[in-house]
Amino acid sequence: MNNPVTSVPIPAILEINNGAIHKLGNILQKHHFFNVVILYDDFTFEAFKDDIENSTKGIEVETVILHSNLDIQDLIKKAFAMPRYDVVISIGGGSIIDYGKYIAYSRRSPFISIPTSASNDGFASSNCSIHVNGKKTTVPAKVPYGIIADLNMIQHAPKHFLLAGVGDLMSNITALYDWEFEERQGVCLVNAFASMLSKKAVNSFVRTPMNDINSTIFLKELISSATMGGIATAISGNSSPISGSEHLISHALDKISIKPEMHGIQVGIATYIMAHVQEHRAERVNKVLQRTGFFDYVKGLQLVKEEYINAIKLAPSIKPNRYTFIHDEINRNKAIQLLDEDPILQEIFNT
Repeated sequence: MNNPVTSVPIPAILEINNGAIHKLGNILQKHHFFNVVILYDDFTFEAFKDDIENSTKGIEVETVILHSNLDIQDLIKKAFAMPRYDVVISIGGGSIIDYGKYIAYSRRSPFISIPTSASNDGFASSNCSIHVNGKKTTVPAKVPYGIIADLNMIQHAPKHFLLAGVGDLMSNITALYDWEFEERQGVCLVNAFASMLSKKAVNSFVRTPMNDINSTIFLKELISSATMGGIATAISGNSSPISGSEHLISHALDKISIKPEMHGIQVGIATYIMAHVQEHRAERVNKVLQRTGFFDYVKGLQLVKEEYINAIKLAPSIKPNRYTFIHDEINRNKAIQLLDEDPILQEIFNT
């Protein structure tokens, strides 16, 4: 369990501003990218292709529309059927970003991420979530060469996308506590710099005014903090700085739930549960989820308590090589008991 000094990749391009998409052509030329492929999904192609075309005049652009539910073999075939490009660009939400990231990683090409929502930190992280043999699996990639986040675009995303981003970011709190717990059990070593960066990211975010989650100030802080979390994973070489027991519960829900919710929504609820189990910063997590309207939203989802009970029981098997709080039976029982006793959780779940 060595923690060697490492060389850490960080984005060479970071634009988080209103109207950032209109700078795309200038950014590409500045970085000597003149032959590019831009990956869309069906929605982002219809919504943003005109803005992209107007911004990239003078750049040789190949447009590719990718549909959902592609697996790793599909992506490998597409990656090596493509000619060599100076850079691969994805514009959209979680899946299309992950597809582009993996295609670029397979071809050893730079990758630029243009997120249209802030529902999770995938636009900035060093891995991606891809279907492998029918199962959603985290596979390695690289931190993007560039991140271009146009706040005007993200402001128009549905509110629950932003709330999912809040839930995903707040999980840094429980994930870091899990990581330190694992080190005390002799399972791993905490990378101090990665831990510091992840902690700074969430601490900066929780001080942000939360009266309007569509405000420029809030969105810029949410995206900046998620970006720092993504860099922390590149430093540590794993997802531990931003993913712990709360993510294991969410992954278990993906397996057993009749109708899984968005990743960040499930993670946010699980973060609230695990913060109480850990007895660590639970009040802070509660305040953020209250002030942003996260709890108001999830109370209307008709979530099933039994699914969360089963997910808590299943969670340790998702990553048996780790040893988070949820791997301990006493803590699993405490989490399940919380579902029956916590007043907020009682409002969230159907029995």
